[in-house]
Amino acid sequence: MPVNDDAYANAAHIPDGASYPARWAQDAAAFRDALGTRAQTGLRYGPSPRQTFDLFQPEGAPKGTLIFVHGGFWRMLSPQDWSHLAAGAVARGWAVAMPGYELCPDVRIAGITRSIAQAVQVIAGQTDGPLALAGHSAGGHQVARMCAPGMLPGDVAARVRHVMPISPLSDLEPLLLTSMNDDFQMDAAMAQAESPMYQPKPQCDVTVWVGGAERPAFLDQARWLAEAWGCAHHIAADKHHFDVVDPLGETDSAMLDILLG
Repeated sequence: MPVNDDAYANAAHIPDGASYPARWAQDAAAFRDALGTRAQTGLRYGPSPRQTFDLFQPEGAPKGTLIFVHGGFWRMLSPQDWSHLAAGAVARGWAVAMPGYELCPDVRIAGITRSIAQAVQVIAGQTDGPLALAGHSAGGHQVARMCAPGMLPGDVAARVRHVMPISPLSDLEPLLLTSMNDDFQMDAAMAQAESPMYQPKPQCDVTVWVGGAERPAFLDQARWLAEAWGCAHHIAADKHHFDVVDPLGETDSAMLDILLG
């Protein structure tokens, strides 16, 4: 076993961890059904079948748009597993967009970054008002990458109010020593180029969020990014990697207070 496999294994260290994906999918489907025509799915932003986004609208004109990028170590899951996390922002009057992306090993992580940048641009072109970006795990890596200079057009970047990488991967070099790199096919130069902690400090507000009960490697990854960027760093007591993101789905949560303002 490569030296860092266990360090980045989450399900094995969470009680009943293997049950979470099925529960997420069930909750997500129930949310979409309940939202009815205010749930638009499979909107295209690129030519690949996975280059689509789902858009959830509030009642009335949106105050802005939250873009949420899902995790799964760039290798698994889809936006349809996370729809229920839109509930909190939608109840607060925000639209929520959830883009998908092609997965490794079909593409490299840099290709996913380019896809998400394209998705953000398309979503921004179809919505009005401020933008907030949040992402979980590999999705946290992705929204952090959107803060890199020139990643987004100036007019889109100017609309970004807050970025929240949740349990992000900020330094990809440790992942070179995992079996997952068989899918990533990274070398050291590629890992450094895609590591947000080596980017300049962003111009927008950023809060790095992580669960206090996460694997030490994820606590390190969050701390490294917060220290590199000199940004806010919140450790949610008793939350693990699979439930740390739940407050996005809650109408009254400190996470949304910070993210949406």
